[in-house]
Amino acid sequence: MDFLMSGLAACGACVFTNPLEVVKTRMQLQGELQAPGTYQRHYRNVFHAFFTIGKVDGLAALQKGLAPALLYQFLMNGIRLGTYGLAEAKGYLHTAEGAHSPIRSAAAGALAGVLGAYLGSPIYMVKTHLQAQAASEIAVGHQYKHQGMFQALARIGQKHGLVGLWRGALGGLPRVIAGSSTQLCTFSSTKDLITQWEGLMYRGVLDALLQTARTEGVFGMYKGIGASYFRLGPHTILSLFFWDQLRSLYYAYAK
Repeated sequence: MDFLMSGLAACGACVFTNPLEVVKTRMQLQGELQAPGTYQRHYRNVFHAFFTIGKVDGLAALQKGLAPALLYQFLMNGIRLGTYGLAEAKGYLHTAEGAHSPIRSAAAGALAGVLGAYLGSPIYMVKTHLQAQAASEIAVGHQYKHQGMFQALARIGQKHGLVGLWRGALGGLPRVIAGSSTQLCTFSSTKDLITQWEGLMYRGVLDALLQTARTEGVFGMYKGIGASYFRLGPHTILSLFFWDQLRSLYYAYAK
């Protein structure tokens, strides 16, 4: 039940915060590997991005990628919070004497976070592909033209194999302070196999960071941080609120 309630709580929060994820994705892909001032800025800031997307793509576009976003949140946070809750319920976070162990808590949290991020990575990639799709006049980054979540999964798997579905997994490490995760999830290859590095825009997380810093400058690594900030706070608060309410309802019903 911990897994189920955690996942449902994250999904509830995602409905409200997904538009900010769309804005973040677009802003991070804008001017990818281009020097500042050499490209047209379709999105000047978070609020301008909201207005532009709603005006050109339509208000429904602010919820692009909602289906994979919900699945991603269910998988990632369900596994993350559920695993930690299970460890807590089993007493793994306490010493033999019964005292709470900060080290064990940190280790359990880290392990749960890594497991959730890794298993949810393929869906995160699909979500990013769909959220980046835009009308030609405000398009940024590579446009894949997927018709939906299942088609996107099929195309990525067919073109890049199972490895390609986890291409952006490690990109989650610098996700808050840089666009590496988004960029790793959207870069295209001139080769059919993901294992052939020639023709790839990025060779990994470090290469993405270095190339971004070299061409876009230090501030290029912080593109979309405003949207990330405005999204992360409400999403965390809503997730924990829904999680707490669901657990209260469950325990009240179970009794």
